[in-house]
Amino acid sequence: MSRVYNFSAGPSVFPVSVLQQAAEEMVEHREHGMSVLEMSHRSKMFTDILADTKTRLRRLMAIPDDYHVLFLQGGAYTQFSMVPVNLMTQHRRAAYINTGSWSKKAMVEARKVGEVVEIASSADAGFSYLPELPDSLPSACDYVHITSNNTIYGTAFSNMPHYESTTLVADMSSNILSQAYDINQFGLIYAGAQKNAGPSGLTIVIVHRDLVGKAPANTPSMLDYAIHAKADSCHNTPPCYAIYLAGLVFAWLEDQGGVPAIEALNRRKAALLYNTLDQSAFFRATVAEPHRSLMNIPFLLADDGLNDTFLKQAADAGLVNLKGHRSVGGMRASLYNAMPEAGVQALVDFMQEFERTHG
Repeated sequence: MSRVYNFSAGPSVFPVSVLQQAAEEMVEHREHGMSVLEMSHRSKMFTDILADTKTRLRRLMAIPDDYHVLFLQGGAYTQFSMVPVNLMTQHRRAAYINTGSWSKKAMVEARKVGEVVEIASSADAGFSYLPELPDSLPSACDYVHITSNNTIYGTAFSNMPHYESTTLVADMSSNILSQAYDINQFGLIYAGAQKNAGPSGLTIVIVHRDLVGKAPANTPSMLDYAIHAKADSCHNTPPCYAIYLAGLVFAWLEDQGGVPAIEALNRRKAALLYNTLDQSAFFRATVAEPHRSLMNIPFLLADDGLNDTFLKQAADAGLVNLKGHRSVGGMRASLYNAMPEAGVQALVDFMQEFERTHG
């Protein structure tokens, strides 16, 4: 069977060259006589891999020296708890922008630690747009939390909010490394790796040094950023193979020209699909233009009764995982970094032919 175009929202498509290199190095990693799977996380073999992976990420995202880069486990879901445990320490209050399922889940966990102030929400329209943000916070908060890209609903912030004397925390799980950001705008960024950065099982945390070391004394060790920073992400056995794979993805990104080059490609891919949707009388995008994601593009057919036919014929054509999230229905195409432009073109060609025969 030949490879398909995989539009899954995550775990998502990998660069083929990365998969090939990992396959070649599975049994023996670069004359070390063993696989990365077998290496001690304390060995120089692995600590060299860890250091190289971290260095590449710092270069790709232009991360200043006054930020820690941590490679942890537990996914973004664990960060929903770690962020308030470590940061909600002065005012015992944080501001959250509610733009969908993941921000709602983050708020649930934060309320177990302190007070959550929902400063904006787009729940009134099924999270199909981004809410207008207040000019100022209603009360003193330890941080403002934002989900930069909403995987399920297909919305994304193009500009980050700024509030004086309050740090910004961003869940970038579904758009990290897809476009350039000024890291200095953020106090903390976290992301599950399984969209653009590597396999599931690895969580990236980029946190300003001033925010580390403020967790309460009774904080469990595995939830304390300071402990992980001091141990260079090796307080416990880290996800070694996932870190190695992330390093290969970062090297691949550098070979593509870095984040600015991949952002330009991502914008071309997204424009190709959005233009097709906007010009069609049969397909419809669900998000208005100012709020559209580059990574996750949900859309609807004119006749829901054709959904199953569309999905089956698309799969037969080698276009898979196009079904929308169960909470919203319809279709969704995820165009992460490793999705080639040819894959988006193949999808567009299929959609136009499907409209011709079923419209």
